[in-house]
Amino acid sequence: MTFLIRTIDITSSGREIIRDREVDKDTVTIGRAAENDIHLPDLAVEQQHARIVPANGEQLTAEAVGTLGFSADGRTTTSATFSPREGTELGFGTYRLSVTQEGEDPVVITVQQVDDKPEGIEAVQGFALASALPSKRAMAWTGLIAILLAFLAIPIYTNQTRERVDPDYEEPGQTLMDASWSTGKLSLAHHGLEDNCEACHVDAFVSVRDETCLTCHEEIGDHAKIDRQLTGRGPMSGGDQFLWAVAESFGKEGPGNCTTCHTEHEGAGRMEPAAQKFCAECHDGMDTRLTDTDLENAADFGTSHPQFKAVFFPELGSDRTVRLSLDQPISEQHGLKFPHALHMSRTGGVARMAGNIGAKRGYGSALECKDCHTATADQYAFEPVEMEEACEACHSLVYDKVGDTFRTLRHGDVSQMRADLAAMDRAPRRPITTGRKRPGEFGEGRRYYQDFGRPSRNYIAINQALSPRGVCGECHIPTTRNGRADVQPVNLRDGYLVHSWFPHDDHGVAAFRQLDGKRWSREETCLSCHAADTSKTSEDLLMPKIAQCRDCHMGEQAKQAPVPSSCAMCHSYHPKPMGVPDDGDDAREDTVAMLSRKPG
Repeated sequence: MTFLIRTIDITSSGREIIRDREVDKDTVTIGRAAENDIHLPDLAVEQQHARIVPANGEQLTAEAVGTLGFSADGRTTTSATFSPREGTELGFGTYRLSVTQEGEDPVVITVQQVDDKPEGIEAVQGFALASALPSKRAMAWTGLIAILLAFLAIPIYTNQTRERVDPDYEEPGQTLMDASWSTGKLSLAHHGLEDNCEACHVDAFVSVRDETCLTCHEEIGDHAKIDRQLTGRGPMSGGDQFLWAVAESFGKEGPGNCTTCHTEHEGAGRMEPAAQKFCAECHDGMDTRLTDTDLENAADFGTSHPQFKAVFFPELGSDRTVRLSLDQPISEQHGLKFPHALHMSRTGGVARMAGNIGAKRGYGSALECKDCHTATADQYAFEPVEMEEACEACHSLVYDKVGDTFRTLRHGDVSQMRADLAAMDRAPRRPITTGRKRPGEFGEGRRYYQDFGRPSRNYIAINQALSPRGVCGECHIPTTRNGRADVQPVNLRDGYLVHSWFPHDDHGVAAFRQLDGKRWSREETCLSCHAADTSKTSEDLLMPKIAQCRDCHMGEQAKQAPVPSSCAMCHSYHPKPMGVPDDGDDAREDTVAMLSRKPG
C-alpha cells in the first residue's frame, strides 16, 4: 500500500512550505522519535505514539501503541476505523493529520501544526512571570553592561591604579577580576603567579617584556647576543616579517626575546623543551652565516653532530685548562699517579687487599668504581675523591706509635707533613754510659756541643717520604721547590664536558625499545663507557667518544634508535656548564663569550 505524506510548514510571513514524500508500506508509524514515518516533534506526543494499518474493505484503522490516545474528528480515543475516501482528521498534540484519498490515487496524509492555544489565554497572561520581568531587550542590555563592568572596567581600573611593586611569587595580585582574562593554566614553574597577573603583564595590553622576566631570572645565562642570534638564524621570509611587524605594533618585542620561545597558559605541567628543529634552525650551516665563530655545525645527534670536546689540564703543575676534541690525542696531567687497571684487577695485591678489608670497608672481592667515586646528589657529576676516605684504607699514612695511639700524617699539606716528621721523637736518647760528660768545647752548652739524642733519621724520613719510592711518591709526582723536596700540585676536575650534562642514574639500568615495540632492559656499568679496566696510566682521559653514545642515542626523529634524542636531552638553551667546581661562573662567562664571538 502506498501513502503520500504531505508536510505543510508556515513561515513567519505566512507563506506555506509543502514537502511531499511517498511511503510504500502497509503500516505507517506516528511519534516523536525520528525513526517514525511521521515525525511529530511535540512533547505531548510519545516516542512511539500510534500507527495506521489497513482494515476490512478499503478502510484504515488508527490505533494508539503507547499510553496516550489521540483525537479522531474531535473525539478522544485510542482506536478509530475510517474510510480515507470520506476523509478524517487525527489530532496528536499541536499537530493535525488529515487522511484523504481520491480514486485510485495513494492515500494522502497531510501533516500540519496548528496554534492550539486554549480559549481565554489572554485573560491569564497577567499571572505569568513574564509580566513581572523587564523585556528581553532590557535584560540583554543589562547583562551586557554587567559583564563589561565586572570583567572589563573593574580589571582595567584596578590595574591602572595599583601600586607598582616588584613581582612577588608568593603574594596575590592587586588587579581584581583578572581571572576571567586568563587563557589557561600556568606551568608548574610559574603556578605561584596564578593570582598575580601583573607580575608578568606589567602594562595593560602590552606583551610581556624581557626586563620583566629578568626580574626573577637575573642570573640566567644568555645563549648569545640577540643580533648574533638573528644573524645565525638567517633572514626571515616575507610572511614572517609581516607577522612580526603586526606583533610589534601591539607591543611585542622583536625576534629573540623571551616570549618568542617561552609561551605560557598552555596548561599545568612542565614546560616542554624546544624541538630539535628549533636548535638546528641556527646551528645547521651556521658557519656560513657567522663566519667568525668557532662552533661547529650541528643538526642531528645521530648524523650531524661534532665530536665531544673535553676540558682538562694539559701541563703538569699548572691549573690552566684547555678544551679539545676527543678525536685528538689527549694526555691529562693532573699531578697524580693512579693506574686504573692495577686497582681494578681481579687478581693481584690490590684485589687481595680489598678482600681482606672488604667486611670493614664495604669492598667486594676486588675494587669497583663506586668504591672511590660517589655521585653528587643530582647524579650529573661526582664528589671529589678524598684520600682519607677512599685511599687510606690501603695507603696508610701512619708514621709513629706512642703507647697505644698511632700518629698519622696530615694529608694535603707538605709543610705540615714536614713539621710532623721533624717533631717525631724529640725526647733525647739515653746515653750509652752514665756519669760521664764530654770535655771542653764538646761539653754541653759549649761551641761544639751536639745533642746526639735528637735523631737525624727524622730528616731522612722526610726526604724518603717525598722520594719517587716513598709513601708520597706512591701517588704523587715528586719535584723540588726552593731547593727542598716537594710534590707536584694536584689539579683534578669533577666534570669534563662543561656544555652538556649526563645523568648517571638514568644509565645504571637503561631501558630500550626494540623494533617490534617490545621493551627490554640491560644493565649498564661504568665500564660500558669508561675503559678504566684497561688504563695503565693516569694520563688517560677516560671519556667516551660520540660513537659510543650512538650505540643507543640517535636523532630526535630516528625510527630504529633505542633512544631517540633531541638537542634538549643533553643541552640547555641558556648555557650553564655542568660538572664544573667553584669556577662555574667564570666558565659560564667563557661559554657566553665563545658563543658570542670567536676567541682571539
